Formats: sequence, C-alpha cells, structure tokens
Amino acid sequence: MLEKGTKLNSILTGSCPKCQEESMYKDKNPYNFGKVADMHETCSHCNLRYQIEPSFFYGAMYVSYAVGIAFGVAAFIISFVFIGTSLKIAFGAIIGTLILFLPIIIRLSRNIWINFFVDYDEDWKEHKHEKRAN
Repeated sequence: MLEKGTKLNSILTGSCPKCQEESMYKDKNPYNFGKVADMHETCSHCNLRYQIEPSFFYGAMYVSYAVGIAFGVAAFIISFVFIGTSLKIAFGAIIGTLILFLPIIIRLSRNIWINFFVDYDEDWKEHKHEKRAN
C-alpha cells in the first residue's frame, strides 16, 4: 500500500514526490508549531525545487478545506453515530478534532498539492543534473 513510487507514500510520509528519498520538511514533527510549514528549498537527492513558483502552496489552502471537512465528518460520525453523543458534544468533538489535527491537516494539504504537479521518477538519478523546474 505504501510502496515507494506511489503518490500515497509521498502524501502520507511527506517525502519528496519525485524521488521519495527524504522528507520535504526540515522538522519531521508536525507538532513543532513554529516549524510546521518550514520546508527545504530543494531535495538533496534529486534537486527538485519544492516551491515550484512564487506562492505555490497557496493552492494547498483549497486542499486543506477539503481535508478539514473530511476530518470533521469523521469526528461527527465517530462521536454522534458510533458513540451516541448529543449534537452539542458532537459539535465539540468536531472543533476539538480540527484543533488537535491542524498541523497534520496543513502538512497533508501541502503534500497532496505538490503531488498534483510532480510525479515519481524512478530514473531520477539519471535526471539529477538536468536543469528542470520539476
């Protein structure tokens, strides 16, 4: 399921979408709040520039909305349907879930966004020294 070369592997691990050899983030811990969005400029293995264009990750805000909705719906279903809480408690569970998982939602959104534009290249070692935007 999380085989190297799949987009799901890159999205869930936060690894470079082109070579999947290293993390895109300077600090792997998303709960280090001051550094949740700090990324390396390029991959040290394949030289992929993560910031493909200025303000590239602004598009991840749209993805974060969808990911946040998914987390909120999951919290509602777990609390209201499975546990059987009241609507007020279920609403609190949604808010608590979104606050608790905010750093993960931010990173997942960035990972999904960059994987829309960059594909895995199994021959990245041969293309390493080429001057390319991605």
